[in-house]
Amino acid sequence: MTILQVVFLTAAAITLISAVMVVSLRKLMQSAFAFVLSLMGVAVIFAIIGSGFFAIVQVVVYIGAIAILIIFSVMLIQHMMDAGHSQINRGSVFGGMAVVGLFAGLVFVMSPWGSFQTLPTAFPAHADDLALLGKAFADPEGFLVPFEAVTMLLLAAMVGGIFIAREHKDR
Repeated sequence: MTILQVVFLTAAAITLISAVMVVSLRKLMQSAFAFVLSLMGVAVIFAIIGSGFFAIVQVVVYIGAIAILIIFSVMLIQHMMDAGHSQINRGSVFGGMAVVGLFAGLVFVMSPWGSFQTLPTAFPAHADDLALLGKAFADPEGFLVPFEAVTMLLLAAMVGGIFIAREHKDR
């Protein structure tokens, strides 16, 4: 096992553990910080596979913008998370079983695929071609619609967080 594989497995383990912490921690701020750690692990994995542009975008956009937006939203609505309300979702057992079933289904469906159990040894030379990426983001047949949908989703989340914070502040 090479040092690169050890670093990859360590980053993958940290990413998975912190992702589980995101959904299992009881305090919202701790969950947000675990989310930042999970995103950092994804950035490390991007750097390992040789996609420096995506690693930088992961750090700047996702950690620098989205995670900070989530942390500010948590700080705006933290008074709603008092001890008087139950923070446990009653359907979490069913959600956990659904996740395990979905994962098992994905493994079952993808296991006949020849490349499912092999690690790539070389990556294509055009992995960081910014011109192709820019065209894909601007092309309606490419990533334009999902990119705009995520933009609108983040805007709605920010407006909703401010609305909820102001609604409870006026009382």
